Amino acid sequence: MKINLPQTYFSKLLRAVVEFDMIAEGDKILIGVSGGKDSIFLAYALAILRERLHKHFTLGALTINPMFPDKSFDTERIRAFLAKLEIPYDVVDVDIAGAIEAQQDKSPCFTCAFFRRGAMNRYAKEHGYNKVAYAHHNDDAVETFLMSLFWSGQLTTFTPVTYLDRMDLTVIRPLVYFRESETREAVQYHGFIPVPSPCPHDGHTTRQDAKELIARLEKDVPDLYDHLAAAMREGAVHDLWPAALTRKNMRETYFRYMGK
Repeated sequence: MKINLPQTYFSKLLRAVVEFDMIAEGDKILIGVSGGKDSIFLAYALAILRERLHKHFTLGALTINPMFPDKSFDTERIRAFLAKLEIPYDVVDVDIAGAIEAQQDKSPCFTCAFFRRGAMNRYAKEHGYNKVAYAHHNDDAVETFLMSLFWSGQLTTFTPVTYLDRMDLTVIRPLVYFRESETREAVQYHGFIPVPSPCPHDGHTTRQDAKELIARLEKDVPDLYDHLAAAMREGAVHDLWPAALTRKNMRETYFRYMGK
């Protein structure tokens, strides 16, 4: 299979890998592949880097089958595509559907992500991988940043590289400089029509709400997305209130004010 990307795409990919030092000599990288537009593009992009970087590293791919009832999941088409890229592939069944049903007090997306990550990490350790690659793009990061602010009151998002000390694994996200529209348009380069998501909650999530909110607000604030993306960077935060003090922290000051 002939693999190639236009220079604009390759430059964004290389910038993320170089800026955040994502790949080292001898790495064994497990790619999380759902069959959607983002993870397929990630596999394709990493296959190109495997050819072009002056580093030797190996790739493998894993799909977590969430076992949603009455939902078909065409993993064989994923397998055929990855075979053309010479990326070993495996599928692991995880009863995420059952876990969501048993934990109805929690967000289905939270439960799904928790069990997917756990399954990916276990598989990586059991099969000798030292890194796990996910296909989160720039829109994902911005949406997570906004969701964190609105739903938890914190200014945080995922990082391009995350070391999991308890598992001794490193998570990398090589697509962090790509907009979602670019991963969608990348189908013209790799030729794989995305596999429909088997998730019954697809399109009805908090993330979708955040995505639609950004789109609505951009009509009045055209630079909104760029401003949110800039705000995620360290050094972008200025003049925030100090952290809230506890009663113990304020005890001495309280007595000075009250004369006790």
